[in-house]
Amino acid sequence: MKEDRVEQLTARLKDEGGRITSSRRAILRALVDSDGHPTAEQLTAEVKATHPALHESTVYRFLDELERLDVVDHVHLGHGPGVYHFTDDVHNHLVCDLCGSVTEIPSSVIEGLQQKLINEFGFEMEPRHFAVSGCCRDCAKKPTT
Repeated sequence: MKEDRVEQLTARLKDEGGRITSSRRAILRALVDSDGHPTAEQLTAEVKATHPALHESTVYRFLDELERLDVVDHVHLGHGPGVYHFTDDVHNHLVCDLCGSVTEIPSSVIEGLQQKLINEFGFEMEPRHFAVSGCCRDCAKKPTT
């Protein structure tokens, strides 16, 4: 199934006029195989195992191209580096400021807020790029000292 996904993405890139090199195919494979939200650095480390000459700049440029083609979203989950996930996995993120946990939530949870911002302020929010930060349920239960 994952190999089908890589082939599907490869075909889409070719249709859009993109080049498919062994390094790009390996980056796609690492992205498909990743659990969660990998950083560019994590993808680079993963791909370097089989492509030692790969430069991190190649990974960043390819991720930028994938983002331009609306294949991946670049998301900030707090203060760390940006992470990536496929755009067809539509969700938003809650990040706990205390423990750093990340909770994926369906986009429908914030649709009311999006509509309210449009209606009251004429502001169209783009929630995919940033996480909502706060305090998770477990940390909220902990006594403060």
